[in-house]
Amino acid sequence: MGALGLKLVALRPAMMPISWPGNTERARPYCSIVASSSSSSSNSSQSSSSSSSSSSSSSERGRTESQKTRYSSTTSFLSRIQTYALLRKQMAVAAKYENYKEAARIRDSMKSFEEQEPVLRLHRLLKKSIEEERFEDAARYRNELNILAPHTLLKCSSDATTAGIRVQVRSLYIDSRSQPLKEQYFFAYRIRITNNSDRTVQLLRRHWIITDGNGETENIWGVGVVGEQPVIHPNTGFEYSSACPLGTPNGRMEGDFEMKDVGRVDTSTFNVAIAPFALSIMGDETDGFLVDTIL
Repeated sequence: MGALGLKLVALRPAMMPISWPGNTERARPYCSIVASSSSSSSNSSQSSSSSSSSSSSSSERGRTESQKTRYSSTTSFLSRIQTYALLRKQMAVAAKYENYKEAARIRDSMKSFEEQEPVLRLHRLLKKSIEEERFEDAARYRNELNILAPHTLLKCSSDATTAGIRVQVRSLYIDSRSQPLKEQYFFAYRIRITNNSDRTVQLLRRHWIITDGNGETENIWGVGVVGEQPVIHPNTGFEYSSACPLGTPNGRMEGDFEMKDVGRVDTSTFNVAIAPFALSIMGDETDGFLVDTIL
C-alpha cells in the first residue's frame, strides 16, 4: 500500500491537515458472539452424562440467551445511532443549500429522536447543564452515561505526554469508503508526535488495542509506522496518517510506541502512551454528543 510522504519538521502552531494514505490498522469484523456460544453449548452437552448434560446444557443456554440479548441490545443501539447520524447529515445538506424549512423539519425530527434515545437525551442534558453551569447535574448525567454507554464519553481525539514525547491523535469517519449495510465502517486517523525532550529518539515499534462497539478487542503489533522508523530530534516532530476498518459504527483505539534514545549506547527502550480515542460515525460535533476538540 502507498504511504503518505513524510518528513521531520519543526512543528508550527497550526491545525493538522487531513490527508489520508492507504495504510490501515485492520480490526476483524466481530459477528460471532452467538455462534461461538452455541458451539460451546453443544460440546458441553456431548461430553457429559445424561443428568449433568441436562444441567450443563441449561446453563449454556442461559448464557447464550444472555449473550443474544446483550448482542441484540448493542446492535439496536448502533442502528439508532446510524439513523441519528443520517438525520444530522441530511440537516447539514439542507442548511448548506439554504433549504431552511427542510432543515427545521429534520432538526425537529432529531429532537424527537433524542427524547426517545436515552444516550442522546443524556448527552443533550449534559451539554445544557454545562452551558448553564449546573455542574452538580452535569456530574449526575455523566455518571449515568458512564454506566449506560461509557464509549460515548470518549472524544475522537487524545493527547498524552510520556518522558517528554507528546502524542496527539485525531480520528475521522470516512463515509465514502464505508458500507454500513455490510457492517463495514472506515475510520482514518492522524497522529502528531512531538519531541519536547532534550534527547533524540527513534520510533521502533507500534502497538494498538482496537475495541469495537460490541466490546470485542484485538491487539496489533508492528514495526515502525507507515513503513518507517523515524528519528525525531529535540523540538521537532513527526506526523503520519493511517486508517482502521471496523465492523461497528463505534469503537476505540489506544496503544503505545516503543522508542529508544539514539544518543546513548546500550540504552533500553521505553514506551510512549497513545491515549484512548473514539472511532465514531457521530464524530464530536453533534448537538447530542461531545464538543469538537482541535489539536
